[in-house]
Amino acid sequence: MEFLIPAAMAQAEAAPAQQANPMITLLMFGGLFVFMYLFIIRPQRKRQKEHQELVGALNKGDEVVLNSGLLGKITKVDDTYMVVDAGNKVELKFQKASVHAILPKGTLKEI
Repeated sequence: MEFLIPAAMAQAEAAPAQQANPMITLLMFGGLFVFMYLFIIRPQRKRQKEHQELVGALNKGDEVVLNSGLLGKITKVDDTYMVVDAGNKVELKFQKASVHAILPKGTLKEI
């Protein structure tokens, strides 16, 4: 069995350990950051900006769809809240951020 030990030691010496290139590692991290920015961060910021513009443009008389699925007409608008007429003289108070979309005028009458 002694004849196997020198062969194993020779194999360990013959294959030197290779160092990873730190520049490749940095390029991989940089590429990952660019990917995350282009496909996740930037589109989310764009959607957030569009929603803030939508919320800022809310006025009395607008017909809206809320995140909960409720359709109604805005009867009063404050800084952060609005009152929505849901029909049959039912008025509900919501945060302005809960608006999903503004509907074209007359949509509620068609439904």
